[in-house]
Amino acid sequence: MACQIDVGGPEPPGDPIPISTEAAEELEQVWESAIVAAAGSGRLTVLLSEAQVTSYLALRLENQEDPLLTDPQVYFRDGMIQIHGRTHQGAFAADILITVTPTLQPDGTISFDVSSADFGPLPAPEALRQSVSSMLTDAFTSPLGSLATGLRITTLVVDGGEAALVGELR
Repeated sequence: MACQIDVGGPEPPGDPIPISTEAAEELEQVWESAIVAAAGSGRLTVLLSEAQVTSYLALRLENQEDPLLTDPQVYFRDGMIQIHGRTHQGAFAADILITVTPTLQPDGTISFDVSSADFGPLPAPEALRQSVSSMLTDAFTSPLGSLATGLRITTLVVDGGEAALVGELR
């Protein structure tokens, strides 16, 4: 008989966010619409919700054989992205909270600084923090494909449950 020990960890920073296939599909549609509009007008505007990003991440992780994170919840609050979830390592289960600060760089790109990452009662190792930062960079730029190289983000706002990006083609 297998036994799992729950070591606890940080609480989620907000109420549970429902996960749905429809919200994940909305995220993809938002990116597609923004790219089509940018090709015509030279301006890109994207507004993402917590439900869209949470659903997208949850469904992607669901397809992984042994995901590092389960039950993800993504919160956009006070200029930060907070990701809460659970991890299972051997006989141990723990809550995870990763706090990320997105920063608009002078060249119009976005960087993601993992300011804190707690696994259960312990801080996460630096390698994991860097991995999460890389994952977020990919999530925010890969939908743009080749358009990303000619795009300069001019405004980035993360607050009130939404992330807004405004950019222009160079």
